[in-house]
Amino acid sequence: MIPAFTLIAAIAVALFMGLNIGGNNAAASMGAAYGAKVRTKYQAVLLIGVFSLLGAVFSGGEVIKTLGNGILPSGTIVMEGAIVAVGAAGITVFLANVLRVPISTSQAAVGAVVGIGFFYGASKLNVSLLAYIVSWWIITPIIAWLLAYIMGKYFYTDILIWLADRGDSEASIRKLLNVLLTFSGCYVAYSAGANNAANAVGPFVGAGQISSLYGAIFGGLAIGLGALLLGGRILDTVGKEITELCVIRATFVEFISAGLVHIASILGVPVSLGEIVAAGVIGIGCANSGMHIMRGEVVKKIVVAWFVSPLLAGTLAFALMRLI
Repeated sequence: MIPAFTLIAAIAVALFMGLNIGGNNAAASMGAAYGAKVRTKYQAVLLIGVFSLLGAVFSGGEVIKTLGNGILPSGTIVMEGAIVAVGAAGITVFLANVLRVPISTSQAAVGAVVGIGFFYGASKLNVSLLAYIVSWWIITPIIAWLLAYIMGKYFYTDILIWLADRGDSEASIRKLLNVLLTFSGCYVAYSAGANNAANAVGPFVGAGQISSLYGAIFGGLAIGLGALLLGGRILDTVGKEITELCVIRATFVEFISAGLVHIASILGVPVSLGEIVAAGVIGIGCANSGMHIMRGEVVKKIVVAWFVSPLLAGTLAFALMRLI
């Protein structure tokens, strides 16, 4: 029988992590469209909330298994360790939200689990799986940047010409693009829920305290609520402070990001939506304004945070385990 205090602590840290995921990573899913002024801030966070929940419930199981039983053997993380892992990752993401930086919640979650692994003995860690996950962290933002740059540099003008040649009115074209962008944004939010619900509940599933299905439901609800309560701050960073976006460029970013995250979710790999979206926005910005955008202060702050988040979460998790 789990003590009441332990159960309350578990629910609290899982909710805390889910809220911060919703405010940080999931909010980034609508950053491109918000920057393009297609959706208001309220519309953006509402769509994030609904479709993140759907993604977590219907497609979140594989990533939950990876964080719960893949990096460390089943049974290694007990209830206290799960609380520490999720709590350490949640603190890391919370600090990023305060600083308005869209860091990788997945990297923070994996870093925290690795910190727990070092506490119990590094030999327990599935090094080959970790290497596989890290390779995805490196490759996915590069692919997002490259695809966004190519689309912005070589296809954007052709699409504008195609739209002009259709003979439709400006209002009809704008309506078509807005519908397309709404669809792509909902797809991104769905992919975010599928990949990121595990960050809030994966260790508890690994500890045998909750099933994957109920964990996905809880994680999805927490992420959706976090988007509604905390998502506006990160929307401003991703949507307005990196580069100016039009509807077509924003659609490029969203489809590219959603596709990459969805593929990773199917394969059970925890990746960073915020990292991928930001890389896509930067790629579009480089195609539109030149490579000098890579030197922007906002971009530098994001890149630094990507490296710091897993190290900080892992160190916090290890230190907390030593304390208790």
